[in-house]
Amino acid sequence: MKIPNHLGVIPDGNRRWALKHSKQKFEGYEFGISPGLKTFKLAQNLGIKEITFYGFTVDNCKREKIQRIAFSNACVEAVNLIAKEKAEILVVGNQNSKMFPEELLKYTHRTPVNGGGIKVNFLVNYGWEWDISKLCSLNGKRSGIIKSLYSHDISKIDLIIRWGGMVRLSGFLPVQSVYADIFSCENLWPDFEENDIFTALKWYQKQDSTQGG
Repeated sequence: MKIPNHLGVIPDGNRRWALKHSKQKFEGYEFGISPGLKTFKLAQNLGIKEITFYGFTVDNCKREKIQRIAFSNACVEAVNLIAKEKAEILVVGNQNSKMFPEELLKYTHRTPVNGGGIKVNFLVNYGWEWDISKLCSLNGKRSGIIKSLYSHDISKIDLIIRWGGMVRLSGFLPVQSVYADIFSCENLWPDFEENDIFTALKWYQKQDSTQGG
């Protein structure tokens, strides 16, 4: 089986799941923590070398305060759970903003935990415009693009799985995702099943991976 080196995860549908289960929108985020750990362990077992989770974006911060607190706390808990595993953690996002969780500052440089292992990236208070904001100084020099990103320590992505039925990047690492295959899973993120990953991988086998060559 062809296994992607780098898997991108867009965990959409927390708020819709909450409403579907007669809860407040903000309550959905806590139910998205366990699926993240399950995805990590599955990726680890499959031999995937790097995985990036979409936490929350600068645009998400326009939501009401109770939701902002909920998704921020969920991101902190998710990172802390992975920190108990063998991994190399990196959190990327605008850390100069008050919306960036102080607890995650120690992970803004690649940090091996428990001996290291699979690279795990979290996009927290991330914005695609913020990420590429230094590119304007390149004057068309393509060779420096990756190095000039705030997310420069994140490699190109092979496969992106988006839960919640949508088929769009929503600003998810636009440079690293330039040749990524995008699989849309109908399940809402809190309804995650391991088969979601295997269905995506089965689909991935059939995709053209020449990357324009």
